[in-house]
Amino acid sequence: RLRLHDGKLIKDRRYHLRTYPNCFVAKELTDWLIDHKEAPDRETGIRLMQKLMDHYIIHHVCDEHSDYKDAKLLYRFRKDDGTFPLSKDVKVFMRGQSLYEKLVSVEGSILKVREENSVKYQRTFLGCEMIDWLVQEGEAENRKEAVELGRALLEHGIIQHVSNRHHFFDSDILYQFWINFRRRRRLTELLNENSSRTLSESPDSPFCLRKLNPDPGNTSFLSVQTNKEIKIVSAVRRSSITSLAGNSNPYFSTTPTLVFPPVAECNPKSVLKRPVTNEELLSPGAPYIKKTLTIVGDAVGWGFVVRGGRPCHIQAVDPGGPAAAAGMKVCQFVFSVNGMYVLHLDYQTISSLIMTGPRTLMMEVMEAIE
Repeated sequence: RLRLHDGKLIKDRRYHLRTYPNCFVAKELTDWLIDHKEAPDRETGIRLMQKLMDHYIIHHVCDEHSDYKDAKLLYRFRKDDGTFPLSKDVKVFMRGQSLYEKLVSVEGSILKVREENSVKYQRTFLGCEMIDWLVQEGEAENRKEAVELGRALLEHGIIQHVSNRHHFFDSDILYQFWINFRRRRRLTELLNENSSRTLSESPDSPFCLRKLNPDPGNTSFLSVQTNKEIKIVSAVRRSSITSLAGNSNPYFSTTPTLVFPPVAECNPKSVLKRPVTNEELLSPGAPYIKKTLTIVGDAVGWGFVVRGGRPCHIQAVDPGGPAAAAGMKVCQFVFSVNGMYVLHLDYQTISSLIMTGPRTLMMEVMEAIE
């Protein structure tokens, strides 16, 4: 979705004297899928888009067609018109993704490769360590609430005990993130979604939320409800936050996540006149001033594009969007996002921080003195 925004396939279109915002032409999208190797042929492209329709990710702009037709018909991503259904399952998935991105982006993360019974496990943590971290970072108000959050993540297949023998407890039991949110994925994986064998052998797959149904007789697997409001991710405005093309990109759109491989054609030429290093930005007497921006996202997001890396810069700003109203300008450098120092990060990681954060975005930017 974000790549389609950047490639201008998603835009306002007129039909029969009426303007339909943020939509795409089905036939053009099928062409795009083939050109960008997301589908080998038109038939597969149609099947992929039908899968997105079946999961309420896209729909016909007037809801006159329940199936995806490879024709000059207008369709739209539901995240672009506010009709995407945010079920509890999706909210838990998004919360898990947010926590994962936050954990892997900090130094000295509790996520480590650990060994138990001579078997090495990736992305592991101790239950008590996770509880400490959740409370310390304000993700939970107390240890009881943190345990409930951990149990919800486990019941939805986002984390698990390394040998799948225990529910989540505030103890030194070893757990791991079952989903690697940063694995590169292809749209065609959607077509394997209904294969139970494929899912069981592909724990990294993000396309199905694996809601567990514990044995009622096992008291250690009692279902719990989380009482912490789970952050809802806004969609992005026409200009989109980023195309998210790259080796570690964690998003297609922040529904159960889909990830795209790098596509150079989607990246416009940088607006910077020349490359700028972190050393240059931070050196004493450098001709840059720091500004703090508070950007309140609207129904379709924040309205800017971030590019580059180490440091990242603002590539484009929607003139009518929240970012422009807050004072954001092109060529500014992103210093921090919601209190996190980000000059050393690439734009994929910064984008994930923004997309999984709260609707009110706090950013520090560095702007060249005229």
